[in-house]
Amino acid sequence: MNPPGTLPIGERGNGKAPALEAALLSVAGLHVRSVPTRTAQPRILVREASFDLARGESLGIVGESGSGKSLTARSIAGLLPAGLQAGGAVRFAGQELLGRDQRSWRELRGTRMSLLLQDPFTMLNPLQTAGAHIAESLRLSRRRGRERKDAVAERLDEVGLAPDVAGRYPFQLSGGMRQRVALAAALAGDPELLIADEPTTALDVTTQAEVLSLLAELRRSRGMSLILITHDLRVAFSVCDRILVMYAGSMLEQAPAPELRSAPAHPYTLGLLTADPPSTHYVQELTSIPGSVPQADSVTNCCPFSARCNWVRPECTTAAPALGPVGEERFSACIRVAEIRGEMAAELGALSASGEAPPATATVRPILTVTDLRKTFRSHNLVGRSRASTALDGVSLEIGEGESLGLVGETGSGKTTVARSVLGLVQPDSGRIAVAGLEAGDFRRLGRRGRRELRRTVQVVFQDPYSSLNPALTIGATLSEVIGMRGDAADPEQEVEELLGQVGLPAAYAERRPSALSGGERQRIAIARAIALRPKLLICDEPVAALDVSAQAQVLELLREIRRRSGMSMLFITHDLSVVRQMTERIVVLYRGKIVESGETATVLDQPGHAYTRRLLAAVPGRPDGVR
Repeated sequence: MNPPGTLPIGERGNGKAPALEAALLSVAGLHVRSVPTRTAQPRILVREASFDLARGESLGIVGESGSGKSLTARSIAGLLPAGLQAGGAVRFAGQELLGRDQRSWRELRGTRMSLLLQDPFTMLNPLQTAGAHIAESLRLSRRRGRERKDAVAERLDEVGLAPDVAGRYPFQLSGGMRQRVALAAALAGDPELLIADEPTTALDVTTQAEVLSLLAELRRSRGMSLILITHDLRVAFSVCDRILVMYAGSMLEQAPAPELRSAPAHPYTLGLLTADPPSTHYVQELTSIPGSVPQADSVTNCCPFSARCNWVRPECTTAAPALGPVGEERFSACIRVAEIRGEMAAELGALSASGEAPPATATVRPILTVTDLRKTFRSHNLVGRSRASTALDGVSLEIGEGESLGLVGETGSGKTTVARSVLGLVQPDSGRIAVAGLEAGDFRRLGRRGRRELRRTVQVVFQDPYSSLNPALTIGATLSEVIGMRGDAADPEQEVEELLGQVGLPAAYAERRPSALSGGERQRIAIARAIALRPKLLICDEPVAALDVSAQAQVLELLREIRRRSGMSMLFITHDLSVVRQMTERIVVLYRGKIVESGETATVLDQPGHAYTRRLLAAVPGRPDGVR
């Protein structure tokens, strides 16, 4: 593999002209800038990215949000957002891509190159059937009748879907089925290169494993090249031959996946590895990278990671380091890598060591009791036919004062329905819910005073930090509104400042709006809003599923600290078994609305008694019994 660099073609790496003909894709000195306007100077978003991709090879591009991963991918596919422009050289099968007109891009995309986007819930046209999506991308799209129908069925079979899925609309499909349909459509033109941008972020652990295995198998069977964009290193390790690490628009490391996993050659890569919570044992303190990713044009003449690096020295802040060789097929942009490699290996080894026992929680009495909860949802199609779906079938559980209970299972298992029933957002068909002595099973009978008391007793942190806050309100106004509902705050402004401090944010954030915050910062505000009412029970519904690995670790450690400080009970809903091991003392495993296993977290995860629990564990990327 040709070593990457930032020099012109023919002068890169070892000084020899690279054999571009051997590479399907060759990127040299790629940079992305905003288009200058009368009122704004151009901003650098990606600087000097260079790498080659061989035919049949899979390359993972990893890094936190804001690192430039997706912009790099979109530059290659000619799909940059309006107002941005790419420069440098991008050669595909020997042909230059940058500067092409739209007609030639349309002839290339979908046939020789395809892009698979992140969200399976929004990428498909709700007015088109699954078959229509695939047929649009088929090279046989001009044909009609049986031949076209057979071609669609063949593509569906390739991604593990039955032929009758062709007639269904997106709303009739699960998230995993939608992603498979999108993958079938992306592959319908038999592309030589597939660019997958966070294709499994919105999926539960078993569906994620299925999609990753499918991607790996299709790449092998087709001889197709793959670029996988992800913030989850476990996902990248499961399907990629080589990993490229980006940060603040710059390339910091590139290495074969197994070597990068066992011996990182840049402090930022080490930070990503140590921030990922282990699935095999509990750790007393979750590690995260302090701070956040800076804008690419704000770091000049220095290592872009220097402000967050534990090994920074003055020489790291006087010049921008170039990506250079540090071993066979290994490259790093750290000028101190040779002297700190042993320290980094020791830090990574300490994380892999056997964990500690989680703190025991002595419960006096239950804060939440759910008894024989049942719920069936009914839907009607366009011709009035009714369809029943059982969400909960006799669910019973209990959470003690100060205890954290994990609720795990795939999408559709009933986890969120339990939470929404406790919150009074869903009316169960039958069963009993008692919260701190308050009968909350029938929300309609609580009355205004009872509903107010329930809201003060139970609060929730939702999954999506981007839609859970009012974009029109400042952070201070959002928190003041909740504080005012308590009616006992002597100085609301002072309490807003204290709340921000509790979630690790400066008081100045009170003047900001959600649009000015990162995903991790927004989720911290959502937590601050939830604890402002001083609830006895906090429901966390996939609170870190949408966050990158470092922000995830920060939020999880914050929730731990809030529990230690307040003694608050927690119902923690997640499909991530690595997260549930770190956050709970007991877990309940749900499958199709029924509890199939429950017990102490360590016992259930180390010695699962039910086949479904074992299936969930086997699907965790990076586990010995998981994907690759």
